[in-house]
Amino acid sequence: MEPLKNKTEEHAPLTKHEEKVKNPFKPTAAFIGASWFALLTGTVGFCIGLWNAIMELNEKGYYFTILLFGLFAVISVQKSVRDRSEGIVVTDLYYGLSWFATIAAMILLTVGLWNADLLLSEKGFYAMSFCLSMFAAIAVQKNTRDAKMFEENEL
Repeated sequence: MEPLKNKTEEHAPLTKHEEKVKNPFKPTAAFIGASWFALLTGTVGFCIGLWNAIMELNEKGYYFTILLFGLFAVISVQKSVRDRSEGIVVTDLYYGLSWFATIAAMILLTVGLWNADLLLSEKGFYAMSFCLSMFAAIAVQKNTRDAKMFEENEL
């Protein structure tokens, strides 16, 4: 059996110099658009729900603050996890605090909804729009970072 040969420039297929080769790791426009759409849907839906909710202003402020806190926390987690995987130094303190903040936001929302005088459908709406927002914020952060990396390195 013949051993596998490494591809070299002389064995590479001929391509035109003007033609750009697509990189499978670069985020596509469809994925970037879907991520932004999910983020806007989750956050705007959450905020519209709060605006129309029959609750005290301080309760609305509590839920809105948890949304903002959670969005910042998951972006921080995504960045610190990605930095560590790429060999960029992230202190254990910051890494731990970003995870703590993410978990705290989820627990605060859960406790708030558990004790709220809302219909179960309203509680579910807030929980699902919060989760959609958190996931979408991670995806948007990843896409933004990946796009910037490909822009700088022209890969």
